[in-house]
Amino acid sequence: MAGLYEKPSETYAKKRPRYPKEWFSMLAGLTAGHQRAWDAGCGSGQAAISMAEHYESVLATEVSEGQLRHAIAHPKVRYVHTPEHLSEDELVALVGGENSLDLVVVATSIHWFDIPLFYGVVNRALKKPGGVLAVWGYNYEIHPFEDALQGQLYPALRPYQDPRVRLAMERYRALPFPFEPVGVGAEGAPADADIEVEMTLEDLLGFVNTGSVVTTAREKGAGAELEAVTRDVLKRVEQEWGGAPTEPKKLVFKGFMLAGRPRC
Repeated sequence: MAGLYEKPSETYAKKRPRYPKEWFSMLAGLTAGHQRAWDAGCGSGQAAISMAEHYESVLATEVSEGQLRHAIAHPKVRYVHTPEHLSEDELVALVGGENSLDLVVVATSIHWFDIPLFYGVVNRALKKPGGVLAVWGYNYEIHPFEDALQGQLYPALRPYQDPRVRLAMERYRALPFPFEPVGVGAEGAPADADIEVEMTLEDLLGFVNTGSVVTTAREKGAGAELEAVTRDVLKRVEQEWGGAPTEPKKLVFKGFMLAGRPRC
C-alpha cells in the first residue's frame, strides 16, 4: 500500500481536502480524557494537527515514508514511520501501551489496513471506559461533479482498483466496525460527514490524479479506451466548472464517518 502514495506524495499533501475543525471538537467531547491520541495512517498529518488542539500529545503513524517527508510540523505531534510487518504487541507498545489512549483516528485510510490486527491494537490501547475510535473517508462523490466523477469516471476505473478501495467507494457500509456506537454512525450505517472546501479547477484535477484508483490504473497499463474516458470526464468537469479555472469554488466532498468505544 505504501508505494501507492510515494511518487505523488508532495502533490497529495497539497490537494487533499482539509477536515472540518468541528469534527475534532465533537470527537474530543466524546472522550473522557484528553491526554494522548493516535492518528493511524496519518498521511501528511492533516488530522493530527487538528487533534493536537484538543489533546496533550498526538502520535501520528504512517507506512509511507514519502508522506511523512511532507508532514505538517506541530510541537504536540510526533510522526513515526511504521513498517507494515509490525506485530500487534509491537504496535501496542509503540502507541503507548495498554489502556493508554483517549482517541484513535483513521482519516481516509482504514481500508488499507490489516483490519483485524488494527482492531486488536485499538481494543488494547484505548482507555476503558471513555476511549473512542473514529474512522472516516470520502470518494469521488464531490458536489456538484458527482455524476461525472463517481458516476462516470469511477466505473471506468473500477476494473483496475485494488479490491480494498471498494470499501471507501461504497462509503464504508461493508466495513466491519465491532464497537459500541456513540451517536456517530454504526456498523453498516456510517454517518454523513460533508467536507466543504474551496478549490480551483487545478486543485480538483490534482485531487483526482493523485487518487489511488487512478494511480493503480496507470501502473497496470490502463488501455487507450480508459484513457479516453478519463479525458472525457475531466473535460466535462472543465466545461461544467463555469468561470475561470483559477477561481476557487465551493465544493462538497460527501464524506462518511463511524465512531465507537470498545465493547466491554
